[in-house]
Amino acid sequence: MNPIVQKSGLSVVGMLVAGGCALGPAVAAQAAPAPAAPAPSSQTDRSAERILAIDYQAQPNFFYCGPAATRIALSAQGKTFTQDAVARLLGTTEAGTPSALDTTRVLNELTGGKYRTTEIRDSVARPDQVEQLRHNVLAAVDAGRPVVANIKGTTVDVDGNPHSYEGGHYVALVGYRDGGDTIRVADPADPALGEYWVSLPKVANWIAERGYSA
Repeated sequence: MNPIVQKSGLSVVGMLVAGGCALGPAVAAQAAPAPAAPAPSSQTDRSAERILAIDYQAQPNFFYCGPAATRIALSAQGKTFTQDAVARLLGTTEAGTPSALDTTRVLNELTGGKYRTTEIRDSVARPDQVEQLRHNVLAAVDAGRPVVANIKGTTVDVDGNPHSYEGGHYVALVGYRDGGDTIRVADPADPALGEYWVSLPKVANWIAERGYSA
């Protein structure tokens, strides 16, 4: 395992699948292999657009993206917490949130234990990793659970808007359309948009060298 060292706000965080926050951004992820996604329900039309209802809230500072994204995911499941309360559970400091293992841990503590952490260790997501992300997002969203993803770098949404987090960031994945070819992102660092659509491969490559809780 080659540690990845990144600047995060005022500090440096080093670990496999690390990330940071920058008025948006927090840290990290590691993970266990994800189980195969359950077969789609005959009741669910996955070609249709599906977006979970969330209580969007922007992060208030440069290092709270982890708590903000986790809180967004919790709100879709009827759980009401402040970002400060979630930050305490995550162990968030000005260095960010320790790891995506922590977002998974806290989500499970507060919702009953359905989340797992999945890594994309490669610098560019492989086709099987893109498909695994599709399966995991569809299964989670169909079950009413947003995914919390640790991302880094720049991507462009379907409307041509760039979103750049070179120090790392956390977002919530709250919906899909076209069978998961396009993913709905709730971004706590971008209150001007709040939510936007990004193609599945771009989301996977945004997560590359990091991980997600699904």
